[in-house]
Amino acid sequence: MWLSRSCRVAGAGEPATEHRTARAIAATAAEAGALPPVAAFGNLEGLGVTGTVDGRAVLVGRVRLLRGREIDVPPEVEWAVRDAEAAGRTAIVAGWDGRARGVLAVADVVRPTSRAAVARLRGLGLTPVLLTGDNTTVARAVAAEVGVDEVIAEVLPAGKVDVIKRLQAEGRSVAMVGDGVNDAPALAQADLGLAMGTGTDVAIEAADLTLVRGDLDAAVDAIRLSRRTLGIIRGNLFWAFGYNVAALPLAAAGLLNPMIAGATMALSSVFVVANSLRLRRFRPAAADL
Repeated sequence: MWLSRSCRVAGAGEPATEHRTARAIAATAAEAGALPPVAAFGNLEGLGVTGTVDGRAVLVGRVRLLRGREIDVPPEVEWAVRDAEAAGRTAIVAGWDGRARGVLAVADVVRPTSRAAVARLRGLGLTPVLLTGDNTTVARAVAAEVGVDEVIAEVLPAGKVDVIKRLQAEGRSVAMVGDGVNDAPALAQADLGLAMGTGTDVAIEAADLTLVRGDLDAAVDAIRLSRRTLGIIRGNLFWAFGYNVAALPLAAAGLLNPMIAGATMALSSVFVVANSLRLRRFRPAAADL
C-alpha cells in the first residue's frame, strides 16, 4: 500500500520537471490512474523536487535531500536504498508528514551501441569520462558496462562545471555530451557542448551542437565529420595560398602569360570544390559495422 501510494504521490510531483528520471516515475505512476495536481512546486538542482500533493508537503529525491530537511528516514528505507544502488539502480525516496515513505528504483537502459561508441572515441584519441550525479555504485556499474574507466559520480550541476574547469585548467580540451537539465551548465562551460536531440530543451539551448540521434554514435560521427571538414579546409587554404605565392611574382615580373594565369586560377577553384566534395564520401561510424 505504501509503495503504491509513494509512487502515486511521487509521480504527481515529477511531470513539472524535464529530468528523464522524473519522466520515468511520472509515466509509471500514471499507468495506475490519473495523478493528483501538485502545487508550490520547487526544483532543487541535482537533489530532487518539492511540492504540495493532496494537501501534504512532499519531498521526492535523494536520501540526503530528505535528511537535509530533517525528514526521518527509517531503517527499512535505508535498506531499500542500499539494495537498489547495489543492483545498479538509482534510488529515489518519497517522503511526507516528516517521514520517508517509499523508495522508487530507476535504472538507465544502456543502448547496445554505447560500448562500441566508447571504443570509437578512444580510437579518435579521446579519453571518455563518466560525469554524473548518480550514486557511485550505479555510475561504476554503467561505466563497466560501456567500457569507461574514469568515473566522477555524485556531482551536483555546479560540481560538473567545476570538474570541466579543472580539466580545462590542466590544458585539456573538453567535449561534454548530455541531455538533462542538470547537464546544461556543464554543456555551456565545455569547449564543445553536444546535446542529444532527445534531451531537454534546456540542454539543447546550452549546447553548441544538437545531435539528431539519441545515441553516443552520433557524437562520434560529429567529431569525425568535424575533423574531416577541418582537414579539407586546411588543404584548400594550403593550395590556394601556394598558388598565389607562386603565381603572383611570376605575373608581376611578366613571366606568366595572362591566359595561362587565368586557366590556373580556374583550375585552382575547381580543385577546391572537388576537394570539398570528398565530404560526400563520409560514412557514419555505424556503417562500418
